Amino acid sequence: MSFRKDFLWGGATAANQLEGAWQADGRGPSIADVMTGGTAHKTRTLTYVDAEGRPGSIEFFGDLHEPPADSIFEPLPGEWYPNHEGIDFYHTYESDIALMAEMGFKAFRMSVAWSRIFPNGWEDEPNKAGLAFYDRVFDCLLSHGIEPVVTISHYETPLGLVNRWNGWMDRRTIDCYVRYARTLFERYRGKVRYWMTFNEINVMNTNAWLGAGLPSSDPKVTMVAAHHMLVASARAVKIAHQVDPRNQVGCMLTFSQGMVYPYSCRPEDVHKAWELAGRCYFFSDVQARGYYPSYQLRRYEREGIDVGMTEQDERDLAEGCVDYVGFSYYRSTTVSTDPSVPLVDPGSPMSEILGVKNPYLTVSDWGWTIDPVGLRNALDNLYDRYQKPLFIVENGLGAVDTVDEDGTIDDSYRIDFLRSHVEAMKDAVEKDGVDLMGYLWWGPIDLISASTGEMKKRYGFIYVDRNDDNTGSLKRLRKRSFDWYKKLIASNGESLD
Repeated sequence: MSFRKDFLWGGATAANQLEGAWQADGRGPSIADVMTGGTAHKTRTLTYVDAEGRPGSIEFFGDLHEPPADSIFEPLPGEWYPNHEGIDFYHTYESDIALMAEMGFKAFRMSVAWSRIFPNGWEDEPNKAGLAFYDRVFDCLLSHGIEPVVTISHYETPLGLVNRWNGWMDRRTIDCYVRYARTLFERYRGKVRYWMTFNEINVMNTNAWLGAGLPSSDPKVTMVAAHHMLVASARAVKIAHQVDPRNQVGCMLTFSQGMVYPYSCRPEDVHKAWELAGRCYFFSDVQARGYYPSYQLRRYEREGIDVGMTEQDERDLAEGCVDYVGFSYYRSTTVSTDPSVPLVDPGSPMSEILGVKNPYLTVSDWGWTIDPVGLRNALDNLYDRYQKPLFIVENGLGAVDTVDEDGTIDDSYRIDFLRSHVEAMKDAVEKDGVDLMGYLWWGPIDLISASTGEMKKRYGFIYVDRNDDNTGSLKRLRKRSFDWYKKLIASNGESLD
């Protein structure tokens, strides 16, 4: 057998992408609630009202720029905000979890919506209705034998903190986060053992709005906010261990930014690949090792970046190292120093993030490279670097699914993707000695895409009848991959036919 007997097979989601009920039971708005819908080739926008009451918007990708001074981010009439309704998991969680239990899930990754617990982010006392909702969800999961894996902050910083003092740019947000994290650890002691402090924290390199609610691409801004997040994470890890020594707390990276290939063996291409990967590794270096690496400190010297490091920050980082390294892996990235090398998807808002075309790889409907060997490489690199247990907490294929007249959905392409990536995991564990805790498929039930705001980009084993024009019955249907994943879990990863 390749995998541990207690291997955590399951799926992963985020509150802002599936819960809906964005104003129910005292929930406050989050940064996701001002993100309009988009498409693969049309960027989402962030909406605001300026000091004179005039509506406006800025682009979600690319060089983000602050709106006019004294503007307030808020939803606007007539705009489409797909995260507001999600897939209505807030009201359907019992039946949705029953479907996951039918597949044999051992674990379900979800996030707590910070603004359900502290509606503005800065309150002294939590919202009791929000706490009670997650009690019900955790109890439901545990009744089915499913371990909750909880992300404390998953692209849903409270909008109140952003509008009040620019969110993570202000040190006061550290205390707000720590109060929130302590509330979760104490409330759900004995129900939740697996935690992650921030989702894909290194997204601060490419989209600081998702990571921290910052409409900025300036490293002198984004790296200060990132430092505050790293300090907050370390303090949360310490508290989690104090509240319950059984708690396991991990960091979480988007490793599509870390699995980087040079386009050629030209030395400049190799160095560019190393440099880009280092922008990813920096975050896990701090969270797993407890200090800033020399390459990042030298970068800050060159670029005039001052994160305001204090002696207490240094102590917190050293004392708050994570127990495991979690990461998402969807694709690898290829880079070149030659501007004539074509990009993967030059028409997409994500074109610069996706990198240049790799002649050895195919791509998905959304231009994301399909690279299962890259997953093995990622596991080998991360385990060699940290010697801590690894946890694949997101992996999946966004695709266009078609419902046949008889209600069946043949998503063989998703099965092929899954099979090849599980085979790569097996190689990393069996041949390379990687200590792997579990595997969570991203979006086991169709949900809103974070990057584009689409439902058309589907990941799930469970189809949700909802369309990008907000029509649909929300009915759930099992896809062909549903039964395939069920057999995979039952065999602990051995059944790949």
